[in-house]
Amino acid sequence: MTSYDADSFNSEDSRYIAALILARGGSKGIPLKNIKMLAGVPLIGWVIRAALDSGVFDSVWVSTDHDEIERVARAWGAEVHRRSPGVSKDSSSSLETIQEFSRLNPDFGVICNIQATSPCLHPHHLKEAVEFITKEGFDSVFSVVRRHHFRWQEVEKGDGQCTKALNLNPVCRPRRQDWAGELCENGSFYFTTKELLEKGFLQSGKMKYFEMKPEYSVDIDVDIDWPVAEQRVLRFGYFGKDKPEVVRLLLCNVSGCLTDGQIYISAKGEEMVSINTRDQAGIDMLKKEAVKVILIEKDPITKALADKLSQRMGCPLLQKVDDKLKKVQELMKEKKMEWKEVAYLGNDEADIKCLELAGLSGVPMDAPTVALNHAKYICRNAAGRGAVREFAEHILLLKKKAKSQMEQDRICRNTF
Repeated sequence: MTSYDADSFNSEDSRYIAALILARGGSKGIPLKNIKMLAGVPLIGWVIRAALDSGVFDSVWVSTDHDEIERVARAWGAEVHRRSPGVSKDSSSSLETIQEFSRLNPDFGVICNIQATSPCLHPHHLKEAVEFITKEGFDSVFSVVRRHHFRWQEVEKGDGQCTKALNLNPVCRPRRQDWAGELCENGSFYFTTKELLEKGFLQSGKMKYFEMKPEYSVDIDVDIDWPVAEQRVLRFGYFGKDKPEVVRLLLCNVSGCLTDGQIYISAKGEEMVSINTRDQAGIDMLKKEAVKVILIEKDPITKALADKLSQRMGCPLLQKVDDKLKKVQELMKEKKMEWKEVAYLGNDEADIKCLELAGLSGVPMDAPTVALNHAKYICRNAAGRGAVREFAEHILLLKKKAKSQMEQDRICRNTF
């Protein structure tokens, strides 16, 4: 087991704590919804990242019955529990699956069931919630959101029966600002002790709710469709520990990123490549925001073609880079940068280390699987067909979001 960071989480509770994300392969609504790309990240990747970065879990698990979900879960750093056929049916409950995991992993004293479809979950939600169990002695803690919905009693159609208000007086309707609203489960997470699970309960004993703000209470199962969800996640999602506003450099492969990897040869033996004007515009956008762009090419190309590409794109091009990690580290040392200040767009096995270490990393949608598994963002566009522009927009959007949050924090500090 991997111990949590004692500096980020201090508790005298000695029980092992596990995060468990349920991700069955047989989604009836959207096929393999749990690993469908949402804002460049597999849906399940959002909650895995939040759980790992929270520092409160001894290990983070995904419970699944599907090979592809297992592959994605492991790529994002989770361990995998292959659930049995008995708890993989359409009729199987979440409680049954959690109980099976608990029986097979008896060392865990507390299990947190995290919903895969809650992509706006942040580490601080989990950090604050778990302390109700470890420091205050509660048996179960679950997330809720405050709703201001007036509810009415349902009646059968055609029987002439009148409906009745359930949570308001219709003759004296309260204004929103005069009504505290109601607390409703948002399904993001459920902390439960092993003892409760053994009795067949997910919520019982000393119970405590953890209130989350509405902007973080996104449930793709019921709340919103995919395009709207992407906009919510881009605004309120958790993008990792590194702050994207500090990105100062983009390193981008030529073959397989800027171009589609094809080299055209004329009858005279001249080499040619095709570039997309959208990608050129993306590079220009980054430069206007003081983000330096450097192109990298592993395979040899003619000096004339390299010079023309560099001139056309308006940025340096480094040729014959066999060891990309070594070259990037040399550039960082020269420019006095850290990995969190680097964005990297790669497309193959030679890029894996850089994709893992860079503050922001991406690959085109048609990159090989080995690269897809190690990128923080997967473009919807293919190499040579807008992937560079899309990744540039992603970088700038995150920088804008981070700056906006910093300004909001500054205003709050000055106000209070």
